[in-house]
Formats: sequence, C-alpha cells, structure tokens
Amino acid sequence: MSRRPDLEFFFDPVCPFAWITSRWVCEVADQRSLEVEWRFISLAILNADTDYSKFPPAYPDLHRLGTSLLRVAAAARESGGNDAVAALYTAAGTRLHNEGVSFAVFGGEPLPDGLIAGIIAAAGLDPSLAAAADDTSRDALLAEETELALSRAGRDVGTPILTFAPGTEQECSLFGPVISSIPRGARALELWDAVETLARTPGFSEFKRSLRDELSFD
Repeated sequence: MSRRPDLEFFFDPVCPFAWITSRWVCEVADQRSLEVEWRFISLAILNADTDYSKFPPAYPDLHRLGTSLLRVAAAARESGGNDAVAALYTAAGTRLHNEGVSFAVFGGEPLPDGLIAGIIAAAGLDPSLAAAADDTSRDALLAEETELALSRAGRDVGTPILTFAPGTEQECSLFGPVISSIPRGARALELWDAVETLARTPGFSEFKRSLRDELSFD
C-alpha cells in the first residue's frame, strides 16, 4: 500500500453480506481512487459462545472454513502485503458466493475437496500458502484484529466493520452497511457519501430495518 488507507475493511470471507459490501467498496474505490486496507474479523471468534444446535448444521463448517481462509490471508499478507489479501478475498468470495459453494453447503452438501487450494490458485498466489489453513499460531492475529474491530464499532455487531480515515483525527467506524445487492456507478457513490456522513455524525449509533431483499452478487 503506497499511502495511508482511506478505509479499513474488516471481513470474514464466508459472510455473504460482507462480500456484497466489499464489492460496493471496490466500486467506490475505483471511482474515487481510494486506498482500502483489508483486515480480519472472525465469525468463529464472534460466535465462540454460540449454541450451534440452534442454527443450521452448516454454520460450524462455514465458520471453521472462515478461520482457515483468514489464516491463509494472514500468511498472504506476510508475503505479498495488502494486494495479496485483496486477491485472496476476491477469489474466495467469488468461489463461495458468486459460484454458490456457501449456499450448497447450507443445502447439506459437503465442502468441496481442494476448495482452499483452488481459491489460492485463482488468486494467483503461491500454492504453499495452503499450509497456513491449519496453522493455529495465526489465530492470535485473528483474535487481535477481531478485538480491534469490536473496540471500534461495539461488541454486539458482526461483519463487515468499516473504519473511515484510520489513524487520523477523523477516524470513525460503523458496522455495515448491510446491503442485499451491489450499488454501481453513481448509486455507489451516493451510498458511500451517506454512510460516511452517518459515521462522522457525533452521537450516531444505529440505523436499521430487518426486511431484506434476495441476495444478489452481480
């Protein structure tokens, strides 16, 4: 990364809502030449005390997959910096969400063989990074970045968390936005300006409606 990032984006690759929001962020970044730093927040850590028996059977498998992919992303950052993390996230999100792997798992199918190796290959990264998927020594970093994200946005939130102007006097963070489709062009910029305005508004805390449209990754 050549300059201070304009935004830090905390993601878990298995979260479909974080994926949609990330593609909106990329749309805005391309139009406004913004620098985005990709950082980690683990759904497995957030749900460490969750009774998974109350959720669909796929949840534990997907959260474990998220941990494995974040470990690989941490290794990719060490060797290739932020660009490598971005490439891995793009490959993972495309495979899991656009290509339907996560929905298939929710439907009862097992995780495909060679999934992580295939994602690494699609990202154009060193195949040896696959070994990091089982490297628990990287979990301390995942916990550290998850804690940082929660310290900024609160402990009753999920993914993604966005931090605007990190490291400056104007730094501010929000959970979300949670959106069901990816705004493009001028609509993407309009949403960005609205979200940034809310994030920078002193005292602003929450803004929500629970009705959601069907997810679209186009």
